[in-house]
Amino acid sequence: MHFLTEKIEFPDVYEASADGLIAIGGDLSPQRLLHAYSKGIFPWFQDEEPILWWSPDPRFVLFPEDLKVSKSMKQVLRKGNFKVTENKAFKAVIENCALAKRTDQDGTWISDDMIQAYYKLHQLGFAKSIEVWQNEELVGGLYGIAINDDVFCGESMFSKVSNASKVGFITFIQNSNFKLIDCQLHTKHLESLGAKNISRAEFLKFL
Repeated sequence: MHFLTEKIEFPDVYEASADGLIAIGGDLSPQRLLHAYSKGIFPWFQDEEPILWWSPDPRFVLFPEDLKVSKSMKQVLRKGNFKVTENKAFKAVIENCALAKRTDQDGTWISDDMIQAYYKLHQLGFAKSIEVWQNEELVGGLYGIAINDDVFCGESMFSKVSNASKVGFITFIQNSNFKLIDCQLHTKHLESLGAKNISRAEFLKFL
């Protein structure tokens, strides 16, 4: 296992373990985070753990042309009960993502340090948020990192009312020019929207 030093570098992603773990330690500085994402690596760890860096194979992604919108969701979108904005409330979105209850997780991996790190990336123009509003109240959203003009690495989403995060995600995909949305790891929710596994090698070509 590779332990990171102050030097901003990572081992070759093909040295990752079977579950995708590639390195431990380092920091969450904007420079290290951007370098990691450009190599197909992302941090994911619990509060009590050291920083863990991952590059899974296969990689769970969504090609925008594969987006699936169900008939019921098309009706929700047509009703126009939600307003979707971009980069209007990044801090509120990531904080709500940290508070969201996940059935498959004990607690949250979005610690205060992670919130501050990604907020810095937002201030630098790399991290973006999508907000979903209902009656002027923030009821859903998502955030992630734009690596280049082709790839958006989605980090997390939340929903306080039914369909809010789906509306934000679908609207974002339909209005963006990204060629690939990195979903990192499989979830049934994103699979239902058209996401699928591709090899690490194929994913890296987009970076």
